Amino acid sequence: MSTSLDFVEYVREQISGTGEIRHKKMFGEYVVYVNDKPVLLVCDNTVFVKKLDCVAAEMKNAATGTPYPGARPYYILDIDDAELSRKIIRILEPVTPLPKPRKRKNKT
Repeated sequence: MSTSLDFVEYVREQISGTGEIRHKKMFGEYVVYVNDKPVLLVCDNTVFVKKLDCVAAEMKNAATGTPYPGARPYYILDIDDAELSRKIIRILEPVTPLPKPRKRKNKT
């Protein structure tokens, strides 16, 4: 089952006010970016947060799961809790690096 666009829009609404939010579809699932930084994975209508020390205290009671086969465990964010969701984004955004620019192949 892939993630619905309606669910991604709901995720965006829940974290509004944390920066410039956009999403990108990847393999039927989504990455949510805040200020051009990839902070959330949305797979099978579930929101995943990378297990980092900076969010461990806030996510100590959160379930964990894997967003796709072979992935490391991630925290599962209770996106219905908008206050917690925004708090997690405010912690993650400063420590998440911008993606490296992709090198384009020259066409000759």
